[in-house]
Amino acid sequence: MMKLLPSHHAHNIREVMRRWKLLQKSAGMRATMLLTIEGHSIFGFETQAAKAGAPAFYLSTGVHGDEPGSMWGLLLWAEKNIDKLQRDSFLLLPLLNPIGMRLNTRADHRGLDINRRFHLTDDPLTSAWQRWTAERPMIAAVCLHEDYDAQGCYVYELGHRQKSIGRAILTRYDGPIAVDPRSRIDGQRAKDGLIRRNKLPMHLAGMPEAIELHLRGCPLTLTFETPSEFSLGDRLVSQMRFISTALEVIGT
Repeated sequence: MMKLLPSHHAHNIREVMRRWKLLQKSAGMRATMLLTIEGHSIFGFETQAAKAGAPAFYLSTGVHGDEPGSMWGLLLWAEKNIDKLQRDSFLLLPLLNPIGMRLNTRADHRGLDINRRFHLTDDPLTSAWQRWTAERPMIAAVCLHEDYDAQGCYVYELGHRQKSIGRAILTRYDGPIAVDPRSRIDGQRAKDGLIRRNKLPMHLAGMPEAIELHLRGCPLTLTFETPSEFSLGDRLVSQMRFISTALEVIGT
């Protein structure tokens, strides 16, 4: 897998977007430019089935610029699944923070954490994101991230069902990085790599993407995290495996 991604390419956002443009043509996707920041355009992609109104599986990454494993994991998964993109309904956001990714920093070009601003209507990026996602039916959403403190992979799950989907996904997941064994992750109770929220956190400094999607009606949101201090090759393969397993379990 690392032959596809030399280490010096980890933050090469121009190469990432070059390959997404090729994917757009191969899969027949429609690209919508949400915003241009310092010469870098931020695109959302929709497959033909999503464009026709079929409930979509939403995949996003690149919110934090110091998490390249998730950005490359989504790209490499998409390149290996062009037939699925041609056939099924997907909404894809491959790089929401290009300047942060180029600079290898969590924050965006303004020094702000995008993942605490998805509720804001006066933020140029998140307001463009709101317009693009407005009234789009979704099956589920997966927000791909990485965590400096993680000891393995883990998932935040937020949904309306009584039965956990995240647990079923992690049970089948067979990536090279095992699930995080801790009983508390990010200050919250966890079991076998799963943090399941039955209600929204009370004291948030701002609104993360997954929670905003939940509030806007997405029936299931999963935030998948790989440990950013582990091997880059293992991280991106783990991201790819999680996406594939989530699709199998959810049934898209």
